[in-house]
Amino acid sequence: MIIAIDGPSSAGKSTLGRMLARELAFLYLNTGAMYRAVALAVIEAGLDVTDPGVVTLAEQADIVLAGDPDSMQVMLNGRDVSELITSESVSHMASMVSTIPGVRRALVARQRIMGEQAHGAVLDGRDIGTVVFPRAEVKFFLVAGAEERARRRYEEDLLKDRDVTYEETLADLQRRDERDTTREDSPLVSAPDAIKVDSTGLSIPEVLEKMLAIVRSKLASRTA
Repeated sequence: MIIAIDGPSSAGKSTLGRMLARELAFLYLNTGAMYRAVALAVIEAGLDVTDPGVVTLAEQADIVLAGDPDSMQVMLNGRDVSELITSESVSHMASMVSTIPGVRRALVARQRIMGEQAHGAVLDGRDIGTVVFPRAEVKFFLVAGAEERARRRYEEDLLKDRDVTYEETLADLQRRDERDTTREDSPLVSAPDAIKVDSTGLSIPEVLEKMLAIVRSKLASRTA
């Protein structure tokens, strides 16, 4: 079974994806981490995002996601970059390189192979149910109000001692939403058959229970 989780930034995709994978004993693939790994490689190579070499770098980068959902390591060319890819500069670069068609094609091909080789997989991103696995058995589209998502991101940044304001966080999130929904290649849209889950005002456990109930119902129907 492939479970696709799509949605805008800070909607809770990664947190809920990890929790679902753990509960179901499925492989968890954080596709955003793969784009962040490419972004880190671009920064370290000193490339401008418009440089054609960015696509070549994405095609040649050896990116491996290892470990269980709660302690996943992101390896880039044999080096553990799990912490490095969480920086704000990498996050900003990732939002730009992810709009490049050649980069997306390179990573989507790898994501498909990894998902197909697993006995069950949970993938989160922005085009999993529409492009990466359009035939996924379960598709979720997570949403939450922009203000709520900005608050979540802002509180995370405070815990990491980042010098940002809520207003800056909200503005940055709105810019990312604009890039994600208007890019020409694989824009962020809900698949027609995706189940919309609005997490505004709900706790993570409450949203998880909703999603688990849907997945378990699907699993039960397969064995009936």
